[in-house]
Amino acid sequence: QVQLGESGGGLVQAGESLRLSCAASGRTVNGYAMGWFRQAPSKEREFVAALSATGGNTRYADSVMGRFTISRDNAKNAIYLQMNSLKPEDTAVYYCAARSFFSDVVVFTNSYAYNFWGQGTQVTVSS
Repeated sequence: QVQLGESGGGLVQAGESLRLSCAASGRTVNGYAMGWFRQAPSKEREFVAALSATGGNTRYADSVMGRFTISRDNAKNAIYLQMNSLKPEDTAVYYCAARSFFSDVVVFTNSYAYNFWGQGTQVTVSS
Protein backbone atom coordinates (compact mmCIF):
# COMPACT_ATOMS: atom_id res chain seq x y z
CA GLN A 1 0.00 0.00 0.00
CA VAL A 2 0.97 3.62 -0.39
CA GLN A 3 1.89 5.68 2.66
CA LEU A 4 1.44 9.46 2.75
CA GLY A 5 3.32 11.88 4.98
CA GLU A 6 2.56 15.59 5.26
CA SER A 7 5.08 18.23 6.27
CA GLY A 8 5.52 21.99 6.12
CA GLY A 9 2.92 23.12 8.61
CA GLY A 10 3.65 25.68 11.26
CA LEU A 11 2.73 28.96 12.88
CA VAL A 12 2.52 32.06 10.69
CA GLN A 13 1.02 35.52 10.79
CA ALA A 14 -2.01 36.44 8.73
CA GLY A 15 -1.03 37.37 5.19
CA GLU A 16 2.02 35.12 5.12
CA SER A 17 2.56 31.93 3.10
CA LEU A 18 3.25 28.26 3.70
CA ARG A 19 4.00 25.36 1.37
CA LEU A 20 2.75 21.97 2.49
CA SER A 21 4.32 18.80 1.12
CA CYS A 22 2.89 15.30 0.90
CA ALA A 23 5.50 12.63 0.25
CA ALA A 24 4.28 9.23 -0.91
CA SER A 25 6.12 5.98 -0.32
CA GLY A 26 5.46 2.31 -1.00
CA ARG A 27 4.36 2.90 -4.56
CA THR A 28 4.02 5.72 -7.04
CA VAL A 29 1.03 8.05 -6.85
CA ASN A 30 1.69 9.47 -10.31
CA GLY A 31 -1.46 7.78 -11.59
CA TYR A 32 -3.64 8.64 -8.57
CA ALA A 33 -6.09 11.45 -8.06
CA MET A 34 -4.90 13.50 -5.09
CA GLY A 35 -6.48 15.94 -2.69
CA TRP A 36 -6.01 18.16 0.33
CA PHE A 37 -8.54 18.39 3.15
CA ARG A 38 -8.51 20.19 6.46
CA GLN A 39 -10.22 19.97 9.82
CA ALA A 40 -10.47 22.81 12.31
CA PRO A 41 -11.29 22.27 16.00
CA SER A 42 -14.94 21.37 16.54
CA LYS A 43 -15.60 21.40 12.79
CA GLU A 44 -16.08 18.72 10.16
CA ARG A 45 -13.39 17.75 7.71
CA GLU A 46 -13.69 19.95 4.63
CA PHE A 47 -12.42 19.87 1.08
CA VAL A 48 -9.58 22.23 0.18
CA ALA A 49 -8.09 21.28 -3.19
CA ALA A 50 -8.03 18.38 -5.66
CA LEU A 51 -5.85 17.27 -8.55
CA SER A 52 -6.77 14.70 -11.17
CA ALA A 53 -4.72 11.55 -11.79
CA THR A 54 -3.96 12.69 -15.34
CA GLY A 55 -4.47 15.86 -17.31
CA GLY A 56 -3.62 18.27 -14.49
CA ASN A 57 -7.22 19.25 -13.72
CA THR A 58 -7.69 21.08 -10.42
CA ARG A 59 -10.55 22.22 -8.23
CA TYR A 60 -10.58 24.40 -5.11
CA ALA A 61 -12.93 25.22 -2.31
CA ASP A 62 -14.46 28.67 -2.66
CA SER A 63 -12.82 29.72 0.60
CA VAL A 64 -9.30 29.19 -0.78
CA MET A 65 -9.81 30.00 -4.46
CA GLY A 66 -7.11 32.34 -5.71
CA ARG A 67 -4.94 31.83 -2.63
CA PHE A 68 -4.04 28.12 -2.66
CA THR A 69 -2.47 26.03 -5.41
CA ILE A 70 -2.23 22.23 -5.58
CA SER A 71 0.53 20.68 -7.67
CA ARG A 72 2.31 17.39 -8.32
CA ASP A 73 5.98 16.48 -8.76
CA ASN A 74 6.11 13.02 -10.30
CA ALA A 75 9.90 12.78 -9.98
CA LYS A 76 9.60 13.18 -6.20
CA ASN A 77 6.38 11.15 -5.87
CA ALA A 78 4.84 14.06 -4.01
CA ILE A 79 2.12 16.67 -4.10
CA TYR A 80 2.15 20.17 -2.66
CA LEU A 81 -0.23 22.82 -1.42
CA GLN A 82 1.05 26.36 -1.79
CA MET A 83 -0.91 28.58 0.60
CA ASN A 84 -0.68 32.34 0.16
CA SER A 85 -2.41 35.22 1.93
CA LEU A 86 -3.22 33.00 4.87
CA LYS A 87 -6.09 33.94 7.15
CA PRO A 88 -6.84 32.94 10.75
CA GLU A 89 -9.78 30.88 9.48
CA ASP A 90 -7.28 28.71 7.57
CA THR A 91 -6.08 27.34 10.91
CA ALA A 92 -6.60 23.57 10.84
CA VAL A 93 -4.94 20.20 10.53
CA TYR A 94 -4.29 19.63 6.83
CA TYR A 95 -4.50 16.11 5.38
CA CYS A 96 -3.19 14.72 2.11
CA ALA A 97 -5.34 12.09 0.37
CA ALA A 98 -4.88 9.70 -2.55
CA ARG A 99 -7.25 7.66 -4.68
CA SER A 100 -5.75 4.48 -6.15
CA PHE A 101 -8.79 3.52 -8.23
CA PHE A 102 -8.65 4.59 -11.87
CA SER A 103 -10.09 8.05 -12.39
CA ASP A 104 -8.17 9.62 -15.30
CA VAL A 105 -9.06 13.33 -15.59
CA VAL A 106 -11.73 13.43 -12.87
CA VAL A 107 -11.27 15.53 -9.72
CA PHE A 108 -12.89 14.56 -6.41
CA THR A 109 -14.13 16.92 -3.70
CA ASN A 110 -15.75 14.23 -1.53
CA SER A 111 -13.44 12.69 1.06
CA TYR A 112 -15.04 9.28 0.52
CA ALA A 113 -13.55 9.15 -2.98
CA TYR A 114 -10.08 8.74 -1.46
CA ASN A 115 -8.75 5.55 0.07
CA PHE A 116 -5.34 6.61 1.44
CA TRP A 117 -4.68 9.39 3.93
CA GLY A 118 -1.75 11.01 5.68
CA GLN A 119 -1.66 11.75 9.39
CA GLY A 120 -1.94 15.50 8.95
CA THR A 121 0.12 18.60 9.62
CA GLN A 122 -0.94 21.54 11.78
CA VAL A 123 -1.29 24.99 10.25
CA THR A 124 -1.89 27.87 12.65
CA VAL A 125 -2.46 31.41 11.41
CA SER A 126 -2.42 34.18 13.98
CA SER A 127 -4.12 37.54 13.50
